[in-house]
Amino acid sequence: MKTFKLNLLSGIIVGIIALPLSMALAIAIGVPPQNGLYTAIIAGIIAAYFGSSKINISGPTAAFVVILIPIVQDFGLKGLLVCGLLSGFFLLLMGVLKLGNLIELIPYPVTVGFTSGIAVVIATFQIKDFFGLEINDFTGHFHQKVITIFESFHTFNPNEFIVALSTLLILIFWPKTKSKIPAPLVALGIVTIAVVLFNNYYPQFQISTIYSSFHYQIGEIKGNGIPPIPLQFSLPWEGYTIEDLNLDMFYKLLPHSVAIAILGALESLLCAVISDGMTGHKTDPNKELIGQGLANIAVPFFGGIPATAAIARTVVNIKSKANSKISSIIHAFFIFLSIAFFAPYLSYLPMASLSALLLVVAWNMSEFKHFINIIKVAPKYDVYVLLTCFILTILLDMQIAVGVGMGLASILFIKRTIDLYSINLVNNEHNSKEIHIPEDTLIYNINGPMFFGAAQQALKTLLDTEEEIKTVIVNLENVSMMDMTALVAFKSIIDNFQKNEKKLIITGVNNRILRKFHKLGITFDTKELILRQNIEAALKDLDK
Repeated sequence: MKTFKLNLLSGIIVGIIALPLSMALAIAIGVPPQNGLYTAIIAGIIAAYFGSSKINISGPTAAFVVILIPIVQDFGLKGLLVCGLLSGFFLLLMGVLKLGNLIELIPYPVTVGFTSGIAVVIATFQIKDFFGLEINDFTGHFHQKVITIFESFHTFNPNEFIVALSTLLILIFWPKTKSKIPAPLVALGIVTIAVVLFNNYYPQFQISTIYSSFHYQIGEIKGNGIPPIPLQFSLPWEGYTIEDLNLDMFYKLLPHSVAIAILGALESLLCAVISDGMTGHKTDPNKELIGQGLANIAVPFFGGIPATAAIARTVVNIKSKANSKISSIIHAFFIFLSIAFFAPYLSYLPMASLSALLLVVAWNMSEFKHFINIIKVAPKYDVYVLLTCFILTILLDMQIAVGVGMGLASILFIKRTIDLYSINLVNNEHNSKEIHIPEDTLIYNINGPMFFGAAQQALKTLLDTEEEIKTVIVNLENVSMMDMTALVAFKSIIDNFQKNEKKLIITGVNNRILRKFHKLGITFDTKELILRQNIEAALKDLDK
């Protein structure tokens, strides 16, 4: 009973935080606030039930803002719902194919780079509501939006600014009181009451609220703010004609869907790593992806936007002593009941206050300390990857940033692996009274993995042996793997030695590489090509 009470209380606390945040994130991408609430309800239940983690809380997250804004601008809410549905199938497929562990291989500088870039974009886009700027067309690329913001500062609204600044200050300083009451509840509660009073007494200076900014129509029901209907089933593609739902549209939405799925997988598994570190639990990454996939398949049928595990809400859940999936389900039901009974009151939330809340979210996800630490202590190439991902996320989009970042990281990995490779002449190390090394014999040690980068160096070194050298011993004892390029390079070396009537002795080959040699058609123990267990055995053969 005590455990249930703890999870009940944790779910309510997380629900209080998720309620305004879900609305703010929906507004940030350009859709009505209720769509964020629907997401938190459905994803909070399905991802928890079918996923692996006991304490992860799923819903709309700030990480999605950057990649969802262009979708909404180009395809509208319906296009976003279809995109979310497709991304759910991709996530489900990742989990079924057990790709969860591969997602974890994305380098840390890439993750921090695009996360920090997303934070900058989110913070920049909040300037409009934070300062009460009047901007009718807030579309275009990042730099165009920044120019629009600067050109619109003459419309600065001091009343909106005071509301936003007051909310921001309470959000920053309330946690320092060590109170158990969530800062968003205090900040938004106090400021919302003040705004309602102000709008009643000074109607000529109306401060923007959800009620004044959004309207809805559900069947015959019309109204402003948030509809008092918690959930309503509808087909994501409803409103499209048969002509609209064609391959051309599928191809347009496919890259966005893949990007949503990859980012959702990254965020959910990163959240799992953090929560596992705090609780000692062990999350199955593949089962977690299946849960996230099923959640994202379901949410579009209720008007929900893409969802993933939310780190901030999960941390609050852990600190509230939650220890089971019940807390996530309770948090979802709390939001459901809040819409059903308090939708008119939620509609009084000021737009400026929500922008302040998102500024705090952007700061928390910016990983500023980690960003600076990487620049200070990381190898210069890691810094280049970090800055590339960061800048591309801001100026272009996250898909390009992650793609380029992964490409750079892969190139750096190849370079570092090549740096581990070496081919060394070791004749002197094997000189002894017992074993004589003929003057026309060279011994080479190859160390490290051999693939396309390292193979060319080995090929060049071995083919450049002088004419008077008749025998070359190549020790592969410290070679763990060979790719096709290295195998072909070795075949070229063997063919060259046979053509020039030189003897090649290969030693220390592991069974896996030996099988690859045989598959390539390389035959040992001929006159020109000999296989021996080690260098000493090869030298004894020569000494006979």
